[in-house]
Amino acid sequence: MVETDTKITLLNVAIVGNPNCGKTTLFNALTGLRQKVGNYPGVTVEKKEGKIVLKNNTEVSLLDLPGTYSLSANSPDEKIVVDVLLGKMPETPIPDAIICVVDATNIERNLYLITQILDLEFPMVVALNMYDVAQLEGISIDIPALEKMLGVPCIPTVASKGIGITELRNVLQSISSYKPTGIRQWTLPQPVQEEYDELVELLKQNDKIRLPFAYYEAQHLLTTPKQLETFKHSYSDETLSHVKRDYERLNAMGFNRQSVFVESRYRWIRQIYKATVTHNKVNHQISIHDKIDSIVTHRIWGFVIFFFLMGLMFQTIFSWAHYPMELISSGINALGNLVGTIIPPGDLHDLIVNGAIGGVGAVVTFLPQILLLFLFLGLLEDTGYMARAAFIMDRVMGKVGLHGKSFIPLLSSFACAIPGIMATRTIENPRDRLITILIAPLMSCSARMPVYTLLIASFIPNIAVLGFLNLPALVLISLYLLGLSTALLMALVFKKTLLKGTKPPFILEMPPYRIPSLKTTLLRMWERSVLFLKRAGTIILGVSIILWFLATYPKLESGTPSEKLAHSFVGRAGHLIEPIIQPLGFDWKIGIGIISSLLQREVFVSTLGTIYNIENADDSSVSLREQLQRDINPVTGLPTFTALTAICIMVYYVLAMQCMSTIAVVRRETNGWKWPAFQFAYMTLLAYVGTFITYNIGLWITS
Repeated sequence: MVETDTKITLLNVAIVGNPNCGKTTLFNALTGLRQKVGNYPGVTVEKKEGKIVLKNNTEVSLLDLPGTYSLSANSPDEKIVVDVLLGKMPETPIPDAIICVVDATNIERNLYLITQILDLEFPMVVALNMYDVAQLEGISIDIPALEKMLGVPCIPTVASKGIGITELRNVLQSISSYKPTGIRQWTLPQPVQEEYDELVELLKQNDKIRLPFAYYEAQHLLTTPKQLETFKHSYSDETLSHVKRDYERLNAMGFNRQSVFVESRYRWIRQIYKATVTHNKVNHQISIHDKIDSIVTHRIWGFVIFFFLMGLMFQTIFSWAHYPMELISSGINALGNLVGTIIPPGDLHDLIVNGAIGGVGAVVTFLPQILLLFLFLGLLEDTGYMARAAFIMDRVMGKVGLHGKSFIPLLSSFACAIPGIMATRTIENPRDRLITILIAPLMSCSARMPVYTLLIASFIPNIAVLGFLNLPALVLISLYLLGLSTALLMALVFKKTLLKGTKPPFILEMPPYRIPSLKTTLLRMWERSVLFLKRAGTIILGVSIILWFLATYPKLESGTPSEKLAHSFVGRAGHLIEPIIQPLGFDWKIGIGIISSLLQREVFVSTLGTIYNIENADDSSVSLREQLQRDINPVTGLPTFTALTAICIMVYYVLAMQCMSTIAVVRRETNGWKWPAFQFAYMTLLAYVGTFITYNIGLWITS
């Protein structure tokens, strides 16, 4: 805690809690739009920070840490939490205080993490979140007694409704004075306690680890399943020799080193729980949840509901997004025309209008659909349905040797493969985690949405199917199902060949059903829209400008726009690769789009936008969709794009790895280039073969 000359107090506060406790909702309720998202240095874990200013001129920097059940540091997310709390995370200061968010409906489980943080002696406040749900379920919490036993203030909150937020802000004004008194009140068996105390002293003297962090380090060393050789660069030889003797002594006495600390801590936790929490039977509320689950997780109706929700989502994405997309498209065309009247004809005019505005605008048009996708996925997650979807899909996943826990990262990958791959850290089995990483990019992410939408809107007729669906929505659903079914097929292949293993047991926490927070959902959409527009304004803009140059030079002094384009660097490169992609029904323009979109998939749309704007520079009022529909191959005299061509391109993008960012994350998650290279190779081969088969089947049907 530091004071500046302006008497503004700076305070770093970390928010910690179990998964599904409403931690991020509380963070959003406190910070609103005053937050930024990045990554921790050297890792791919997302870092969320926010700022709030309190009444007493205290400026609080809030850090939303990953959800964790304990400080055991077994998973990457847990390690991030531990490293931040112990001051081992670069560019991240040790917190001055902690907000520990607790699921008020499941205090006993949450108390384990609380007691671990208490031992680190941080000033702390406990937020008893979802307090209203606890009351409905007949859970009564003696808050004064809980505060007395833990030695920290406890505030009942309902973050989704903003209840308790003011009280929490008031406590933050003086949180540095709340030194916890409920520290290490749990006791170990005498022999273990003796070795523990001796090790703490050694860590203080030999390794210069100050209290209270030495308590954590000592427990970590005594309970870790890792070989001591892995710690030789972290601790002194004398300390590690002492730990080795501790292992031998405690093992000889019959102590389970991994469980003795857990059991000792839980004895104290049960005392706290028994003294502060009482249950009054409320069968009505519990039966409602059970009745919903009996339908939602039913072996037949569960799948019907799941596919109905998916169909509704994609139908809505098309119908609701139509008008805002048209509005954005008109606005971009108007901007291009306005800029075109200001800048005189010439290369600069073409660069700005056809290159920058044409390329970026072609992608930005699809922002409404991406926002709607994140809206639906956010609502499904916040209501608690995601866990139910994983449960019903466990039956399907079991057929390929995985379990339902792998389905959650796959479902997350519908938004973006990067967080989906990072979500595999919850999978304990290394083989299953690797298989899930390898198949996650086959899920159709939001970056594919501009490609799908452009081609579906251009070449798939808008006719009704099955009464409530239209054909474009049905095609979109089919693409997502193609990705999912291919992913499951590849998982089966990997499980039977490269990564053999049996299906592990499936244990999944079912969060209670909740009414989603509109504020949290809108904030999530805001974050994604900012991220999407940043990419459009940086990567896609850069690619569009480079592509404009390559599609303009070297110039052909005379000839049609098509001939000039064919003479350019892009045209020459496209014709060079055309023989490779002709068996897929693609021409050189599509090939250039595929190559340029290796960086990220939506660049395919901006590439076509740039190429066709250059080719049709005299008619800037024509949309990209109309230009694709009009394009005629000068050699064959046939349309370049047909419904079959569009389907083949979409199949290719379902199956291909067209995202360098995802490859980089896979390299980091697998600690090397072996698996990313394999993933890129097998997906590219899969895309080529799948598209070749699709094209030839299409030719056979239409012949």
